[in-house]
Amino acid sequence: MIKVAPSVLAADFSILKEELVSLEKAGADYIHLDIMDGNFVPNISFGAPVIKELRKCSKLVFDVHLMVEMPERYIEDFVNAGADIITVHVESTKHLDRTIELIKSYGIKAGVTLNPATPVESLKYIINKVDMVLVMSVNPGFGGQSFIEYSLDKIKEIKNMRPDVDIEVDGGITDITAKRVIEAGANVLVAGSYVFNGDYKEKIDSLRGGK
Repeated sequence: MIKVAPSVLAADFSILKEELVSLEKAGADYIHLDIMDGNFVPNISFGAPVIKELRKCSKLVFDVHLMVEMPERYIEDFVNAGADIITVHVESTKHLDRTIELIKSYGIKAGVTLNPATPVESLKYIINKVDMVLVMSVNPGFGGQSFIEYSLDKIKEIKNMRPDVDIEVDGGITDITAKRVIEAGANVLVAGSYVFNGDYKEKIDSLRGGK
């Protein structure tokens, strides 16, 4: 089943509670929460206190994407704030295996993220420990970028490496690119500007292949 995870980076921050309620009514499966520290990526977003407040407003799965240096320092904070899934970047920690084990020790799902130029080979020794692989199909840090074509090859490689792992794709996702990444093997789609610029239900349905 294809799951849709709207990214709140594209939401109206002045009415985030109402945005989450609208997304849930529109049929979203996850809420994608991008955490950026201004060091690992050239932007700053929000932290665990914001997620803790949003958790009161929604029963949807909170998919927390840590784009921060040394994410192991913040795992407990985000678990306590209400994260259901936490993904960390291969490049962001010196001890990826230990960080994945730390996330899973709290009883939630753990994922690993690949930047566009990060090879799938880097997953070789960790892929059997994770619940999800997040493929960045744009360079992380800002919304509204164009889809990077070679991301499709990476999705296929991951699918071949471990057919049962969830493959999430983030960046440049529209109804057109969604079809292509699904055909390549992805099953979780992150979309920001595409979902929020229009009728939420229509946009979410279109990502799954509906109208």
